[in-house]
Amino acid sequence: MLSIYRLPNQLPDEKVVKIVRKDLFIIFKKTVLVLILALIPFALFFLLLFSSPDFFKGEVVYPLIVLGLSSYYLFIWVFFFFSFIDYYLDVWIVTNKRIIDIEQLGFFSRVISEQKIVNVQDVTSETHGIIATILRFGYLYVQTAGAKQRFVFEDIPHPDAVRDLIIKLATKEKRREKRNEMKNKAQFGNL
Repeated sequence: MLSIYRLPNQLPDEKVVKIVRKDLFIIFKKTVLVLILALIPFALFFLLLFSSPDFFKGEVVYPLIVLGLSSYYLFIWVFFFFSFIDYYLDVWIVTNKRIIDIEQLGFFSRVISEQKIVNVQDVTSETHGIIATILRFGYLYVQTAGAKQRFVFEDIPHPDAVRDLIIKLATKEKRREKRNEMKNKAQFGNL
């Protein structure tokens, strides 16, 4: 079982610095959509009740309505459950050594990508729209020199702060690696 607090392939001296999920507004939007979809049958019921009251008197109509509504609400429940699973299991973990992207693709598919923080070349944050600007969520793009060249953090809260954090961690790790490289050169140069 994958746990955020037990990192996959944890490196020595690696510490979790930040765990980033999509902004709560994203799941709020889907919840409002589900509530609107759940209220539509009630509106149709009252519309049919007042426009043609004899519609519900048939012997076959009631079982068909129950079957149709059951199927409809099951679809809505599965849509909401899928939206919540996608929201909850899509996570980006920033450590002092790596960036880990865990992306849930459907109910039974997950992709985990990781990149060493020292390979970060460029970090860009974007915020588009009035609501995203007011609630301060947006996209973060991390350009790296690795196999997966661009990590995309979608709809995350405070993308500017996360961008600054990644840049700071990358700079710190590059300096540490350079010091270690110089120590190794000095050590092997004396032999």
